[in-house]
Amino acid sequence: MRKLLALLALSILSGCASVADAGRLAEVDIVSRATGQKLETWRHGGRLYVAGTPGERYAVRLVNRSGGRLLTVLSVDGVNAVTGETAAARQSGYVLGPWQSAEIRGWRKSLDDVAAFYFTALPDSYAARSGRPDNVGVIGVAVFREFVEPRIDPMTSGALSKQAPAARAAESAAADAVGEARAKREAERLGTGHGERLNDPTRYTDFRRAGEAPEEVLTIHYDSRENLVARGIIPPAPRHGHPGHPRPFPGGFAPDPGQS
Repeated sequence: MRKLLALLALSILSGCASVADAGRLAEVDIVSRATGQKLETWRHGGRLYVAGTPGERYAVRLVNRSGGRLLTVLSVDGVNAVTGETAAARQSGYVLGPWQSAEIRGWRKSLDDVAAFYFTALPDSYAARSGRPDNVGVIGVAVFREFVEPRIDPMTSGALSKQAPAARAAESAAADAVGEARAKREAERLGTGHGERLNDPTRYTDFRRAGEAPEEVLTIHYDSRENLVARGIIPPAPRHGHPGHPRPFPGGFAPDPGQS
């Protein structure tokens, strides 16, 4: 068995109904630490996007939707959030108990603390500063079930049929951030920085994966609102008036004296 990090965080209750990305086994959301609210999502071209604000601290909320333990391998900008390695699904991650929710607030520095996640300009991102800028702008979670020893039932009359384990195809975890078209005046892309230390204790636990490939991979892309609008992912804010069609009476009712 390989030793992996297990979360000690308490379950989190949320009144927000929208889900950023959800599979059969797990959900993942991006949460503003300033407000505690999930960031709004937009779907475009089969991908989910959130808009970040430079300097904003955020957390990745993981939710176990199953009755068994799950291993969640978290990648931020193509970097493993626990080990700091270039992310791969076979690496260490966080173990969630049945139905557990937890917030990952930063890069794991020790069993006691993390360095805060925050949105920042690409050159200041942890990935870029460590020489790995190619996958900045994507957060991914590879989800694994835990291996359970098969129960051997007493033999009854009749032949036993052998059932071959079903092969599971892993969803692609690659983030093709390099090939996306950019708007002509797109501002500098956002990445995730390596911020202040936060107290965030955890411990090691044993976890044996049920298979080599993840059961599912959940992915969220992010950038600044300005960039997402420029790329046509977020609709632009409605403009007052009708360009090209001037109106003779654009105002409303008469205001009180001293008001405009």
